[in-house]
Amino acid sequence: MAKIDGLIAATFTPLDETGSVNLAPIPALVDGLIAQGVTGMYVCGSTGEGPSLTTEERKVVAKAYVEASAGRIPSVIQVGHNSIEDAKTLARHAQEIGAEAISAVAPTYFKPVDLDALIDCMAGVCSAAPDTPFYYYHIPPITGLNFDMLDFLEAAPARIPSLAGIKFSSRDVDKFQACLNFEDGKYNILFGVDEMFLSGLAVGGTGAVGSTYNFMAPLYRTVMRSYAGGDMADAQAKQHLATSIIRTILQYGGMPSLKACMGLKGVDCGAVRLPLSAMSEASLAQMRADLEEQGFFEWARQVWED
Repeated sequence: MAKIDGLIAATFTPLDETGSVNLAPIPALVDGLIAQGVTGMYVCGSTGEGPSLTTEERKVVAKAYVEASAGRIPSVIQVGHNSIEDAKTLARHAQEIGAEAISAVAPTYFKPVDLDALIDCMAGVCSAAPDTPFYYYHIPPITGLNFDMLDFLEAAPARIPSLAGIKFSSRDVDKFQACLNFEDGKYNILFGVDEMFLSGLAVGGTGAVGSTYNFMAPLYRTVMRSYAGGDMADAQAKQHLATSIIRTILQYGGMPSLKACMGLKGVDCGAVRLPLSAMSEASLAQMRADLEEQGFFEWARQVWED
């Protein structure tokens, strides 16, 4: 599998009014992502509420996204689970449905005590899908694990032959850069902090995974184009706008408000699942007004044209 570059949207899992998984919107979601210039999908991660879904639900969501993409853009399926056996089941299923790659977050209830234990966990997961490229999901704010990813890249390949890279959701840009340059750029290191997207580009990143790429991909594509063209002032201005919009969204509740933005964009993904709580109508109306003032809808409704 070639390295994934560009914007990889961390996709949402649509739910109906009862809180059940609703697959119906997924084909339109995927078509919309492609129209906005998204180059890949990261399915059932944090944005997709993967940890709140059952194993069977995660299977049907993964299959729906893979089928809807029909090979047009790659699908990376997040299979991490507190149960390594369930993670293996999800990894095996992802390989069977033709996903281009799998990824896994570390167990977070009983945590790996050291790097060797983490690698043992990931090796176990990958043993169920040996022919599918694997990306470790490094997200210290959620897992509480902050092992040095350079050490991981040095030690893991001997036990994880399918290792393709890392989803690097940490603000440690210096460590992200070190991983990018490890063994002359051998691994696909994907940056995972939307608010710092330009910082990732500045140290050599070429691919990123994020929630807000679902509804503002053209804005980030403009950051990329301006940066590549040497117009740093415009790249900085557009990144500042993106960061300001994110700050506004997060003021209204984090994941619930991020998901609500899809409805504002015109694609209803439903509410969130417990333990998350849906936004109130009043908060949603106020967020919409705040975002409109910032120019959110100008970018959310764009179709990208190179």
